[in-house]
Amino acid sequence: MEKNCQIGLVQMESLVGETERNFQKIVHLAEAAQKQEISLLCFPECALDGYSPQDASEMGGSLQSSWVVRLKECSQDLGITLLVGLIEQANEVHKPYISHVILSPEEEPAVYRKVHLGRSEREYFTPGEHFPIFSAHGITFAVGICWDWHFPEMAAIYSIKGAEVIFAPHASPVVAGDRKEIWLRYLGARAYDNSVYLGACNLIGSNGKSKQFSGGALVLGPKGELVSQSQLSEEGILSASLSADRINLIRSPDRASMKDSFFLADRRKELYRELIELDIRGR
Repeated sequence: MEKNCQIGLVQMESLVGETERNFQKIVHLAEAAQKQEISLLCFPECALDGYSPQDASEMGGSLQSSWVVRLKECSQDLGITLLVGLIEQANEVHKPYISHVILSPEEEPAVYRKVHLGRSEREYFTPGEHFPIFSAHGITFAVGICWDWHFPEMAAIYSIKGAEVIFAPHASPVVAGDRKEIWLRYLGARAYDNSVYLGACNLIGSNGKSKQFSGGALVLGPKGELVSQSQLSEEGILSASLSADRINLIRSPDRASMKDSFFLADRRKELYRELIELDIRGR
């Protein structure tokens, strides 16, 4: 990391199909983030369109849609990088993607498409096929969406590619359990094993249909430590300052202490072929 960076994680209510309403809320939160001197602001999964797999075919648009153009203008006006969840309709596929668009003031819009779809999503969405990394404000970062983070290989790939911060936007309903409690069971390991900062956030409230979301936002450090956690029971932003010196020391070849270990630097990739050849028996 070139310098310390202030990031923001949003928990917000997003109503299915109420794109203009959701858009105005995103802009309002982005304006609030600018006043907090936040450089990168991450919104939950499907924040722009609302999360409802059964309705996805009737929602969303392309990366050239007027919504993305307006979000880009918001990013430029405020000088903030926005990470916004949406339903992406693309000509090359019959079913939409669950996507996160990356909008930086000086860059063209970029996108991450959810690779690991939950079983309830596979009927309605196309899975992504790539693990891109992005750079803005002096940091290298990546995105994985909700179910993605149950697959540890993904975080390892991102870290090896150079990601210093990984974002984990969610659309986890109340019935799935308390997000803060569940996240701490495995997201800390994703940060610790791969020496990355990790920021997670979730939808909150109703989707205007049958789902209720539990909210939640937290930031973990590169040793899995809890840096900050939202105490809000309503919409808002969790902000956190990320230390460049901390992660740069861990990633440095000159690190001397075990407490600063970068485990991936000592991996034996020549022995891991079984990982991609074996499958779960009787699944």
